[in-house]
Amino acid sequence: MTRATAVRAVLAVAVLLVSVYISLTMSPRLGLDLQGGTRIVLQARDTATVEADRETTDRTLEVLRQRIDSLGVSEPTLTRSGEDRIIVELPDVQDPRQAAEVIGRTAQLTFHPVQGPAAEEPEKKPSDSDPTAEPGSPAEPGSTPDPDRLTLPDEQGRVLDLGPSRLSGAGVEDATAGFEAQGGAGWSVSLEFRKDAGQEWKKLTGEAACHPAGDDRRRVAIVLDQKVISSPQVDPSVGCGAGLPSGATQITGSFSADEARDLALLIKGGALPVPVEIVEQRTVGPTLGAAAIDASAQAALIGAAATALFITIVYRLFGALAAVALGAYGVISYAALVALGVTLTLPGLAGFVLAIGMAVDANVLVFERAREECADRPKRSLRSALTTGFQKAWSAVADSNATTLIAAGLLFFLGSGPVKGFGVTLAIGVIASMFSALVIARALTEIAANSRFVSDYRNVNGIARPGAVRTWLTRKDPQIFRKPVRWLVVSAALVAVAVAGIVVRGVDLGVEFTGGRLVEYSTSRPVDVETARDTLAAAGFGDAEVTTAGDGDLSVRTGKLDNDGEHALRAALAEEGGETTKVRDELIGPSLGDELRRNALIALGVAVAVQLAYLAVRFRWTFAVSSVAAMVHDVILVVGAFAWLGRPVDGIFLAALLTVIGYSVNDSVVVFDRVRELWGANRRTPLDTIARRAVLQTVPRTVNTGMGALFILAALAVLGGDSLADFALALLIGIVVGTWSSVFTAVPGALLLERNAKTPPPVPGKRKGKGSTRGRAGASRRDPLDNGARV
Repeated sequence: MTRATAVRAVLAVAVLLVSVYISLTMSPRLGLDLQGGTRIVLQARDTATVEADRETTDRTLEVLRQRIDSLGVSEPTLTRSGEDRIIVELPDVQDPRQAAEVIGRTAQLTFHPVQGPAAEEPEKKPSDSDPTAEPGSPAEPGSTPDPDRLTLPDEQGRVLDLGPSRLSGAGVEDATAGFEAQGGAGWSVSLEFRKDAGQEWKKLTGEAACHPAGDDRRRVAIVLDQKVISSPQVDPSVGCGAGLPSGATQITGSFSADEARDLALLIKGGALPVPVEIVEQRTVGPTLGAAAIDASAQAALIGAAATALFITIVYRLFGALAAVALGAYGVISYAALVALGVTLTLPGLAGFVLAIGMAVDANVLVFERAREECADRPKRSLRSALTTGFQKAWSAVADSNATTLIAAGLLFFLGSGPVKGFGVTLAIGVIASMFSALVIARALTEIAANSRFVSDYRNVNGIARPGAVRTWLTRKDPQIFRKPVRWLVVSAALVAVAVAGIVVRGVDLGVEFTGGRLVEYSTSRPVDVETARDTLAAAGFGDAEVTTAGDGDLSVRTGKLDNDGEHALRAALAEEGGETTKVRDELIGPSLGDELRRNALIALGVAVAVQLAYLAVRFRWTFAVSSVAAMVHDVILVVGAFAWLGRPVDGIFLAALLTVIGYSVNDSVVVFDRVRELWGANRRTPLDTIARRAVLQTVPRTVNTGMGALFILAALAVLGGDSLADFALALLIGIVVGTWSSVFTAVPGALLLERNAKTPPPVPGKRKGKGSTRGRAGASRRDPLDNGARV
């Protein structure tokens, strides 16, 4: 065993031990579909200047979504109910009371000059005598509040006379909570102002500095929801008119750690356009029954086992070792998801299992390159062929995973809600996949390659002989790119059919995109969720989402539903539950609202643009454009297929579509990586010949990787039940069209673009160091057990 192999083995064991410890000692956060959670109903209230209508309620909902994200709650559901109500559903919240308090605060932050102590202190708060009085107004009967004058008690209870607001929370760019041990300041909130607001802050503190130290007028009052949370004196070192030049300030006020963090996220998230009041808070059950969850888990296990068996059959011993590495990948990525507090939903778990099947890609790339080395030089040692396989596969693995990480990062930073969560899960999967392939699988296979038994018996190791697909392709040698235009015509025809489906049949948007109706029923006999769901599906309401609510009530969320449909739905439930009474009936808005969809499209567009730039730099602009065109081709075909089939396009479909995008780009990168390598080594060979060789050499990898994913998807589609059928169907279509487009759309497109491109062929990779190229190349291919001596 070499030193490098020993280091990889030790690192793999250490990471696995930590992952196992985390998996056994920490509990995962489960989503609303698996565990249920807390439902909070908020009522928007009118103010003197703003009416709580549909538009302001939608804007309030988006501010609440930002707050919930800041609370660390992922995969929440927020919908507008009627004109002025918001339904918030939070999965696995540790402290629902604290969450409800933070969510419901208006968070109107203002900064005021202090004009001095109040001339006459009110004897009692306005709310004690008149609940409808404006906060901060004088309590004397018959008084009229002055909009430019505010009278509020400071932190010590002394009533101050405050001038008009000079700044609002909208001028704050960032707010962070921090602890300062020096001087006993304790927890505070640091504010960073925007450029214009910073100038106004400087002016406000400069005016206050014109008054002597100790004078109340040298103070600046910071007011949150009509309550003075801090009223600091301007430091004596600040001169009159100079102000605080930093454009930043700290809010102090004997905060606890939780209070400081909550205040920071309220300020950063922004004020609510209208105040909201919590009118209901209750526990809701999971949207999926135990039977559906068990069926999905069994399907996932069967699919993963089938993938492991397939890889073992194809690559023998090394395939079995790769299957062990895939199991390690599953443990590592699950531990990372748990440690980071990512909320696990059923589609997320299905995607996690699918990622296990797709994570085999890096191992397949290495094994196929090793097979090529053994075929080219039959007498070289197994260890040498394996090492060369890892070296030559590195560029394809690095580029394909780099493009995926770029997309994951941009989806996380620019997206929101489920799109942000998908970015986190995707990034974890990519990093864990690379670790399992390049560290764990490599350590296992290198240890096995050192065995004389494994090295001598070629039928055992799995890479010393070419596979059946490679042998067949070598014998047939099909001339597939003599007329590349014909493949583009086929792809264009498929896109036309898909677009026709979108135009003619239309896209059936799910309740997450369109909104619908939320109805709750009370039954005389208890009915479990699974029975209710099956009953409604038999009555024609297959897309209805059923949960328990409160003390045994059934909550049914559907798409557009008229009154006749509601009567039919209630009658269907009455067959199982006896007398059925409707206790709530509300129209709800979409949970994936306009702003969330807009942010998702922006994040996706930026991710595609950055991937395009990366591929143009790493490869050629023609390859980059062709890869992105193939990806767009795949997206249109998947959406068109769902339009023709009449399947709903919902949040689950969105997760599947994002996965298809990543898979499509990865496939194209692998093919173009081989084109780049072969073209650089044979610069005078026609590009169509180079492309044909590259495709034929990478087809075994494409087929084996695709089969690994298809086994899992087939199991999810057939055995996973209705809850995962659409998810699996979208990915089955996506993987098939993605495999097609990487060969018959991306490559022909690049060939056509290269006809008019003036960029010269790629230069062969230069090796560092002195000496002749031939000598260095020979040294790089030397068997690790060969000391280089010759006689």
